Amino acid sequence: MAEIKTVSVIGMGYIGLPTCAIFASRGLEVIGIDINEAVVAKVNRGEIHIIEPDLDGLIQKVVANGKLKAFSTPQPADAYIIAVPTPITPDRKPDVSYVLAAARSIAPVLKRDDLVVLESTSPVGTTRVMTALLAELRPDLKFPVAHGEEADVLVAYSPERVLPGKVLTELINNDRSIGGLSRKSSERTAALYSSFVAGDLFITQAESAELVKLTENAFRDVNIAFANELAAVCQDLSLNVWEVIDLANRHPRVNILQPSPGVGGHCIAIDPYFIIDAAPNNTRLISSARRINSERPLSVVRDIEALLDPTRNQTIACLGLSFKPNIDDMRESPAVEVVKLLSKIPNIKIVAAEPNARQLPHELEGSGIMFTDALSAIDQSDIVVLLVDHRQFNLIDPEALKDKKLVDTRGLWTWRKARKPDARIEGKKSEMERSQSLARTGEAA
Repeated sequence: MAEIKTVSVIGMGYIGLPTCAIFASRGLEVIGIDINEAVVAKVNRGEIHIIEPDLDGLIQKVVANGKLKAFSTPQPADAYIIAVPTPITPDRKPDVSYVLAAARSIAPVLKRDDLVVLESTSPVGTTRVMTALLAELRPDLKFPVAHGEEADVLVAYSPERVLPGKVLTELINNDRSIGGLSRKSSERTAALYSSFVAGDLFITQAESAELVKLTENAFRDVNIAFANELAAVCQDLSLNVWEVIDLANRHPRVNILQPSPGVGGHCIAIDPYFIIDAAPNNTRLISSARRINSERPLSVVRDIEALLDPTRNQTIACLGLSFKPNIDDMRESPAVEVVKLLSKIPNIKIVAAEPNARQLPHELEGSGIMFTDALSAIDQSDIVVLLVDHRQFNLIDPEALKDKKLVDTRGLWTWRKARKPDARIEGKKSEMERSQSLARTGEAA
């Protein structure tokens, strides 16, 4: 089997671009492909179009040494990594059109001994559907769906499992599932990823690997929904949900996540629908969790409305627009949804602050929302709404907030800064046991 010397990554977004950088840093010749000409031009200048720690320096290095080159159309390579979006349709059905478009784009340049790996989060069966399309487009080549171990082109599914803000570290250190459409497909894919993955590589069938990725994100969604439902319960009972969760997590087998204004990003907010669509009669828990989390922005807006004075116009400062702390990714962001819903309320002015972005996302353009820094937003507001707990917001002087009405969806001000350390009666737990307990509840992080 020929050695893989050149890797082409189709899609240079939040996953594709770091993947390009990692492969290139291991000495492989990497070809990055993106239909966005501006992205291609930026990468070829050694620049990045997303915020991700340490990525800018790495991209600059691998472009400078010639290991990474970007193009707008596919070029011949030994291996192709497809890392394109897989959104849902307005009626919440999986949309794999980008995957199939990527397959069509690489079909003309495929040759014998090539490897195609789908990384995009996909409904179960997508890898086979994609491969069948490739076989139809290139009848001169043999593919695993029909020829098994005798295939000319090998195909596998291997999803990423990374955390935005820690992508480079987690691409290297996290374990990885590899689902080949043949034994040779799995083995060659494992050999390729072993060039940079320090975690373990687990070989399974393609359909299992597809479901594993969906399962990971549906699990997170369900657990976040539990925290958000508990927040609603505590609100009904006039209790502090942050304290309840903090104390419940002192149990050695309890690890409740934190409430939020909803769930965002291109994974947790989307992937459960892929499972629901595949098995609608057996996903009552997953469906319920999805409903709870998708309705959270509306609950936050109702909390804000309860603070409004109907006799006068007021200004609301919304702090944070990304879907999680310390990144610029606003895809499916519940914070954006909250602001969008607020913009429909008459007689209020909205001022938004997002330290990781230079402008409002396109969904909020033309809505009359002012975009500024956090302190300026607070200064001119009557109500301050914390939607994302960015590190910058943790540095805000409490004096700036003392005369404001607050809606804290992340517990940054209402619990983390207001905790009373003297409320704990010291026991006889050893220092080692105490540190383990702190690590479990996240306080030692």
